[in-house]
Amino acid sequence: MTRGISRRHLLAAAAVGGGALTVGGWAAVAGSLTPGQPGLLLRSRTALPRPYAVPLPVPRVLAPVRAGGTADEYEITQRPARLRILPGLETTAWTYDGIFPGPTVVSRSGRRTVVRHRNELPHPTVVHLHGGHTPHTSDGYPTSLILPGVGTAGRAGPAGTEAMAGMGDMGKMPGMAGSTGGEGGQDIVVGGRTYTYPMEQRAATLWYHDHRMGFTGPNIWHGLAGFHLVHDDEEEALPLPGGERDIPLLIADRSFAADGSFLYPALDPGQRTPGVTDPYMDGVLGDVILVNGAPWPVLETQRLRYRLRLLNASNARRYRLELDPPPPGGGALVQIGGDGGLLERPVTHDALDVAPAERFDVVVDFSRYRPGTRVRLVNRLGSGSTAHVMRFDVSTARPPADDSRIPARLSSTPAPRPERAAAIRTFHFQRRAGSIGWTINGRPYEPGRPLATVRLGSTEVWRFVTDFHHPVHLHLNHFRVTARNGRSPGPYDADGRTPWTCARPSPWRSSPGSPTILDGSCSTVTTSNTRTWR
Repeated sequence: MTRGISRRHLLAAAAVGGGALTVGGWAAVAGSLTPGQPGLLLRSRTALPRPYAVPLPVPRVLAPVRAGGTADEYEITQRPARLRILPGLETTAWTYDGIFPGPTVVSRSGRRTVVRHRNELPHPTVVHLHGGHTPHTSDGYPTSLILPGVGTAGRAGPAGTEAMAGMGDMGKMPGMAGSTGGEGGQDIVVGGRTYTYPMEQRAATLWYHDHRMGFTGPNIWHGLAGFHLVHDDEEEALPLPGGERDIPLLIADRSFAADGSFLYPALDPGQRTPGVTDPYMDGVLGDVILVNGAPWPVLETQRLRYRLRLLNASNARRYRLELDPPPPGGGALVQIGGDGGLLERPVTHDALDVAPAERFDVVVDFSRYRPGTRVRLVNRLGSGSTAHVMRFDVSTARPPADDSRIPARLSSTPAPRPERAAAIRTFHFQRRAGSIGWTINGRPYEPGRPLATVRLGSTEVWRFVTDFHHPVHLHLNHFRVTARNGRSPGPYDADGRTPWTCARPSPWRSSPGSPTILDGSCSTVTTSNTRTWR
């Protein structure tokens, strides 16, 4: 990075693929730091509504514009929209197709999904399919920009550089205007971009979100997030709850200005200079908890089993989710899946710790509650308004017969053998004073410089160590947590909280914005320290 950039700007923009302003399933955070909730609360400047006053909305499923042959094709427009989130006020959001969350894309494992995104927002964007086993050409790495406006794909002129003003040598990055050599220089487009997802992966709860270099945080905060669900034969053969009882829940904290607009402490709301004001360098926390875009909503449930797909789409907030009251005998949350898809066996929890961008698929059996019970989903890491998430009102009506159940065995996934690893690598993340900013193994981010080059099809152990609250998110492949602070995996790692999976190896290169080159290999990960999002 250019020495002339201020530390504030640099900390906002460094370590692109590792997630300086990205969100990811975090594998490492400093053990030397006090566990808990990093960040600073940004208080809303308008009266907050009372909890449990609005029904839970469910994002609509996006219909394909074409379906046939070997692919399903979709179109999504990124545009501003005025939404009713708080009573009596309108909120201008940056949306996918005019709604927040965006429409849910549903794919079939092994069947190609093509999504054309058009950018009608006043600033550049990037679309990343989080959890997707995706070629680098459609990965949505942070410098793969879609500039606003009407036009055709091709090299960007000065507008590409101006879009990243204040970020020094962004113009020299692969995929940025002015870059030299290689295919990276072709990767700025004007108006729209087509993403092709082979879907060569297991059934899983994925999500898509903005991933623009230096601006992922504010772009997601303002609404650029949505679900992408993958189904397969293995999952559909199981008697799990489905249909209207399979519910995606996007949980996100936000703050609001007096006029109802999203409140965010950006250095430059015009998005020419990245970063937040100094008090929020450790993360921005909102005081309103939204679920599917509604504040503290209510869902009426029958006395049946429900599958809840939990996604933490907050920028910095961690949650410890519990049901209050718990059902008789405890074990309210039966986890059946994680970031990478189904677990091998269900795991029963009384509470779930969920870091930003993590997904948990759980089954809740509401027949364990008496008719008319009001069951709150609460956040034990929050206080005041942030201790509430949503409420389930158990119906008094006689339910139909429940044809669902939770099998003792859900899936068969290959077990990695760490003792046979071809290499053991350590990645040490540090935050340094002055203009150096964030470093990996003592060196600042340099585009085009891989930290690891691995053999296709090999298994490796990667150990992440950090001395500050910081997320690490790997694109392309999933992994299994094998240790944490030198000890056995924790309760949310057991049985593969982030399941180790290997899609069919493909000779895809990792994105220029990624801190590692995976080359389609399968990797195990040994993590160090707890999870959190800076």
